[in-house]
Formats: sequence, C-alpha cells, structure tokens
Amino acid sequence: MQPIYLDNAASTRVSDDVLALMTEVMRTAWGNPSAQHPQGAAARAYIDGGRTRLLAALGDARGTGDIVWTSGCTEADAIAVLGAAHVRTGGIVLSSIEHPAVTAAATKLAAFGRTVVHVGPGPDGVIEPAAVAEAARGAGVVAMVMVQNELGTVQPVAAIAQAVRAVAPDCHIHLDAAQAFGKIPIDVTALDIDSLAIAGHKLHAPKGIGALWLKNGVRVEPLWVGGGQQRGLRGGTQDAPGAAALGLAAERAVAALPAMRTRWLELASRVNQILDDKRIAHRRLVPDQRRSPHILALGFRGVPASAMRNVLSSRGVYISTGSSCAERDAKPSVALAAIELPEDVGMARLSFGHDTTMAEVEAATAILAEVVGELTARTPS
Repeated sequence: MQPIYLDNAASTRVSDDVLALMTEVMRTAWGNPSAQHPQGAAARAYIDGGRTRLLAALGDARGTGDIVWTSGCTEADAIAVLGAAHVRTGGIVLSSIEHPAVTAAATKLAAFGRTVVHVGPGPDGVIEPAAVAEAARGAGVVAMVMVQNELGTVQPVAAIAQAVRAVAPDCHIHLDAAQAFGKIPIDVTALDIDSLAIAGHKLHAPKGIGALWLKNGVRVEPLWVGGGQQRGLRGGTQDAPGAAALGLAAERAVAALPAMRTRWLELASRVNQILDDKRIAHRRLVPDQRRSPHILALGFRGVPASAMRNVLSSRGVYISTGSSCAERDAKPSVALAAIELPEDVGMARLSFGHDTTMAEVEAATAILAEVVGELTARTPS
C-alpha cells in the first residue's frame, strides 16, 4: 500500500503546475531581478506577475497594500511583529495559542523590556474580541492567528480588529494566516488590519517562499539592511521562481476553495462515520462551524498520542498529534490545555490537501480504528 499522507497542515506537496512554472522561471529567467538588462527584466516580470496574482487572491486587486516576499510565514511574522514594535511605543498583545513564529518574536521583545500580554481563549478555543480589546489599551502591536494550527479553530479576527481599533486606533494589527489562506475566505480590504503573513508550503507551493501583505503607508523597521530591495524592507536578491510559484498557488487555492471546502467537509464526515461504525469512541475537538475545513482534530481517551502517531506511521498513515513545531520540541500543547483536554485523551490531527482522496481517507481511517483499538486494549483501566 502506498503511504497515505494526512498531514497537509504541516506541509503540502508542490502541485504539478506550480512546479512546472518554477522550472520555467529557473530555465528562462535566471537573471538578477535588480539587473538592468533583459534577463533582469524577465525575472522582474515573473515577480510582478506573482505579486498581481497574490494581491488578487487576497482580495486586494486594487493594491491598497503591497507584498513583501519572504522565506516563509515565520519571517513574515517577524518583520510584522518586530518591525512594527520597533517604530511604536506600547506593549505587545497576542493570543496564548499563537504559532511559535509569533510567540518567539514577542519573547524577544519582552527581553528588551517591552510589555507582552497573552490573551487566552475560552474552553471552546475561541479568543474573545472584548478580551483582546481590553488588553490592547495603550498597546503598539496586536498579533493574532486566524486559524489555530493544532486544532483548526477559526478565530473571529474581523471582530477582534474592530474591537482593538475602538480602543487603540493607531495600533499595528497583524494576522498570521499560514493555516487560513486558501482554506477560508480572506479579503484583506474588508479587515481593518495592517499586515498579514502567509506561507507557500501550506498551499502546494514550495518551502522557502512566503509573503507579508503590508498596508500602504504602514511603517515597519526591516530586520536587516542590505541592497535596498523591496523598498528596503527585506534586502537580498529576490526569488523570482518562488514569487511566481506562490502567486500561482495562491490563485489556484482561492479559485478552488468552494469545491475544496465541500470536499474537505465530506472527508471529515466520512472519518467520523467510519469511526462510529467501528464503535471507536472519539471526540471531535472543534465543531464544524468553528473549524477550518482542512483540519480535523480528534481525541481518543486512553490512547497515548505519540504511540498512535508512531504506529500509524509504521503502517503507512502519516498524521500529526499537534503542530509540527510542538511535536519536535516535545512541549505541552498550550492549545490543548486551553480547551481543557484531559491528559488521558490522545489527539490526532488529520489535515487534508487538494490531492487528498476519499479512498485514501477511508483506508487511513480503517487503519486508525485498528490502531486505536489496539492501543486502548493495552492501556490499563
């Protein structure tokens, strides 16, 4: 049996059309985009094309903001959080369930004496806008995740931004959209925000390319200086193949979103149906109306999460038991603690991509049921 990959929230396979475009750019437009000759112009054209596609996919075809190409969402988050904090006074406000890309930036600011306030979610995993607004009085930066990466919980970011503006109108509001972009509808012009970060490898583009959408006129300080590329915000030779790839992947993801949402919900429903049919007790950690459709987080009482993941992997089913960063560092999950998940409940995160099939999900769920049954039988009562 071919391995079944259900860890698309961690990373996706590069799609064939995106790979073909990258290959074309590397083969035909290898010049430095800053060079003033035809090869440089060819590379710039691909970057400009990627920017146009990405802005349109973000709902900003009119260009109320611009794109800063980065190495990924981590760098985009750092430019936004650190860069905005360096030109503003006041504290930093973020949720307690942010990705480490944001929490690490806030920790760095705290080490330099900046006040950092973490706002926790309710038992349902949702951040209350009023709680963020209360913490944001006098703040310089507010950073929020749009879709929580372990559970898939969709946060009410529009209401959060509105509540923050009412008490801190000049605050820089940043959104981490790594798990949201291409999975739920996003229109940056309808959100009263200053910046938004995305990662290419979450939507079938390659690793090593990401982007920061930055509203026109918003000041941030660059993390480093260099040759002045990208208006001085991110020095270094620009990645034309990556920019072209991310633009195309973004366009494809947004165009396919209605169909993908329907299919992902059907896949999740089938997982639950099979587990029910096989009488495998499980808990859906986030209801459908509150989760991004590509992430299904399940809890199994009496099943060690790491053992479940490892046995599944040995049988050719690849899932995660949380975010890839949390698993690597073996740290307790703040997100699972926030929803008060009992310690004896093991969590499995199944996440779908554009290429996930119903046959794969059915086969993987049957194996999951077997593994959960075996591990439950081994667990002392």
